[in-house]
Amino acid sequence: MSENQQHIDPDVIAAKDTEEELIKQCEEMWKDVEECQNKLSLIGPETLTNSNAQLSLLIMQVKCLTAELGQWNKRKPEIPLTEGVLLTLGKEEFQKLRYDLEMVRSIVQSENEKLKEDLAREQQWLDEQQQILETLNVLHSDLKNRVVTFTESRIFNELKAKILSIKEFKEKLLLALGDFLEDHFPLPDGNTQKKRKNIQELNTQLITLNEMLEMLINRMFDVPHDPYVKINESFWPPYIELLLRYGIALRHPEDPSRIRLEAFHQ
Repeated sequence: MSENQQHIDPDVIAAKDTEEELIKQCEEMWKDVEECQNKLSLIGPETLTNSNAQLSLLIMQVKCLTAELGQWNKRKPEIPLTEGVLLTLGKEEFQKLRYDLEMVRSIVQSENEKLKEDLAREQQWLDEQQQILETLNVLHSDLKNRVVTFTESRIFNELKAKILSIKEFKEKLLLALGDFLEDHFPLPDGNTQKKRKNIQELNTQLITLNEMLEMLINRMFDVPHDPYVKINESFWPPYIELLLRYGIALRHPEDPSRIRLEAFHQ
């Protein structure tokens, strides 16, 4: 016996013997299948008689042979589980398991790399948010130190001063409006008319456009639910027509002898 034969693994020899046995069993099974097929071919087409019993017998034979053929096709060769066969099967299963574990390890490593990248991004975002929070806390503390507490008296005095300044501004506007109207919208005789307190004189003499507007304004703010003013002889018709034509005044929808100022402030 040579050195190569001495070093052959006995498990390999057992595996080869098992393989030869399996081949022999398969050949025997194949011979049985061929015999079944030959039997079926020998039967051939037979001339059926009128006898129902013979026809039923032939049908049963065909069914039995078909079932037997199916059983032979489904039958698996019995493998003798020797130590060598078990060792070979174990090695194959081990190699398969090793391959599967390598695949799992590769997938887990890729997932870990991805998680590391996500963790780095989240950590960077957290650092940025912490810096922003620190900056906002510094600004908040600065603003908190600059806040000045206002007392009620101080707020009341400031509001009072604003109201006074608004009233002064209003008086200036009214004076400027009166001067403008006296210069550009005089009465027919050219003389500036003063507002008269006597009602009888008010009915006999014309009033200026400034006085008409002042009357309409006072009526609107003093009696907002009824802002209409009765037209009398002291209202010069051209000025009334001027106010109505340019939308400064409006007639009463039911009484055309009454007018009111357009509510521009609303």
